[in-house]
Amino acid sequence: MDRLTEISAGIFVATGDLYVTNSTVVRGADGGCLVIDPAVTLGELAGLAADLGRLSLRPRAGFATHPHWDHVLWSSGLGADVPRYASPLAVAVAGRERSGLIEAAEMSAPGHDLDLFGRLTPLGPAADAIAWDGPSALVVTHQGHAPGHSAVFLPDSGTLVAGDMCSDIEIPLLDLDQADPVGDYLAGLNRLAALPVVRVIPGHGTVADAAEFLRRVEADIAYLVSLQQGDEPRDPRMAADWLISEHQRQFAHVTGTRG
Repeated sequence: MDRLTEISAGIFVATGDLYVTNSTVVRGADGGCLVIDPAVTLGELAGLAADLGRLSLRPRAGFATHPHWDHVLWSSGLGADVPRYASPLAVAVAGRERSGLIEAAEMSAPGHDLDLFGRLTPLGPAADAIAWDGPSALVVTHQGHAPGHSAVFLPDSGTLVAGDMCSDIEIPLLDLDQADPVGDYLAGLNRLAALPVVRVIPGHGTVADAAEFLRRVEADIAYLVSLQQGDEPRDPRMAADWLISEHQRQFAHVTGTRG
């Protein structure tokens, strides 16, 4: 895992080897910090905790952008009693699907502390920000990619922690259990695109500036419109075998729904 890199004043990112996964840390007051989506192997979480120690930072709060196994991880090195938040729907889904999430984690990144796995607290029903003693962290919740998926926008720096969206290495991955997965994803993209983004941190892939963020949004929209129209998209991100398989599954689902 790459060591924590300060990409903007007080905002750090570490990129893991597994799935090119990004962990985001936001420095707060008096040595506290907010940790968003820490991942993904035991060694990577241990390295993240060690880096925080070297920076004299202590987690005061955590946030999970959505209820997929690689986004609800934690370790005692980050603080066993640190409150970890997510949208109410994401918390409910993580609880309901806990056994399946644990099975997926044990298959891909075994050995995590299951007492801490997915231990999430729902944000208040009217909450639009994470309550902590650091920079404003606005929560933008939608239904694209996963139920209760949330991005975190840091308005002081214009930084968007996008969750599993706005990636340069992954096509849009839809929640096919929903009635309108393409519409949900497009609505989520539109909400993110309306923000004054200076830089974006995707869940998987590379950190990018505002121009690249908008290019990724446009690429995602083009892919989704192609699905709606029943056309095969030409998207260079469809390179890995698993992404080709996911695209084929999505294409069959969407065009089958149309037909």
